[in-house]
Amino acid sequence: MLWMDGRWQRAEEVAASALDAAASEQVNAVREFAQAWRRGDDDFVVQTSGSTGAPKAITLRRRQLIASAHATGAALGLTAGMTALVCLPVRYIAGRMMLVRGLELDLDLVVVEPVADPLAALPTDLTIDFASFVPLQMQTLLDQALVAHNDSCFPDDTTHAFHYRRWLDALHAILVGGGPVAPGLETQIRQLAAPVYHTYGMTETATHVALRRLNGADAAPAFVPLPGIATGVDARGCLHLRGPMTNDVVIQTNDLVELQPDGAFVWIGRWDNVINSGGVKVHVESVEAAITTLAADQPELGLARRRCFVAGLPDARLGQAVTLVVEGAPLSDDQEMQLRWALSQSLPRHHAPRQIIYKSHFVTTPTGKIDRTASLAG
Repeated sequence: MLWMDGRWQRAEEVAASALDAAASEQVNAVREFAQAWRRGDDDFVVQTSGSTGAPKAITLRRRQLIASAHATGAALGLTAGMTALVCLPVRYIAGRMMLVRGLELDLDLVVVEPVADPLAALPTDLTIDFASFVPLQMQTLLDQALVAHNDSCFPDDTTHAFHYRRWLDALHAILVGGGPVAPGLETQIRQLAAPVYHTYGMTETATHVALRRLNGADAAPAFVPLPGIATGVDARGCLHLRGPMTNDVVIQTNDLVELQPDGAFVWIGRWDNVINSGGVKVHVESVEAAITTLAADQPELGLARRRCFVAGLPDARLGQAVTLVVEGAPLSDDQEMQLRWALSQSLPRHHAPRQIIYKSHFVTTPTGKIDRTASLAG
């Protein structure tokens, strides 16, 4: 069954319904995919988001999608009759695979628009067992749920925000993917009772192929491959993967990892995100993590709730200069001076940004990730 357009519908009914020009892109994408799946189509074209390169169309075989759905079901203990939330764009792989899991594992599906707060439009008595969010959605929900839970000014549990906390805690499993999980968000996630997992994957692997537990006694820094996935590294130390979800073809990535003997791995960063500044190799992701932590711990620096990223910009002397790019109005001179000092104390020598530039608005991909190249050019 699918809950869509404010009512429950049988999968056969959705597959039989025609596309409607008045319906949202999300609703029509669900109908279109349900029709193709019921027809028995063997090939499915999915567009990449373009976050690590130019967007491109990837063709995935039906067997890859089925293998991915069953591997996730086995890893998370999903069983027939559970209800899953579909709140990611269905035209991209993460949202598409939620539909496949529902159809293959006999899950009920609740389909909503891919917005920052996917709970806002749901009846409070609707039960959900399984959900997948991007970090922005997870942050939005936790900002409401945890503030209400910890604030003594709420005298009872009848507020909408308290419903968010009860709803999140009751989930059988939560996935968070599509980008890095900031240290502050990970700290908030640890307060939830429901098991939460950070995902690793891409369109070419039919969404995630490894999971990292973010909370509870099993929380760990390493991603554990799903059943059937073999991992390894090339000469650069970049991860490669093979399994039924890759159509048994080796997928070579540009992700630098620390590979463990059992095949699990700790993600370090993108090989193509390394800045060579005066002969010093700087991993962009480690600098961004330090900035995110400072922004959360020291709100007086003025970066709290502001988007930013690190880039290597051309420099006549160093080759590339580590540069912090901030969205919005410039920080005050005093804030910028404090930020530079704090970063110099938090990062190894030569890793702290040498310059800070500002962009009025970042360009994002259709899945909500920052398009760094377009944002710098804007």
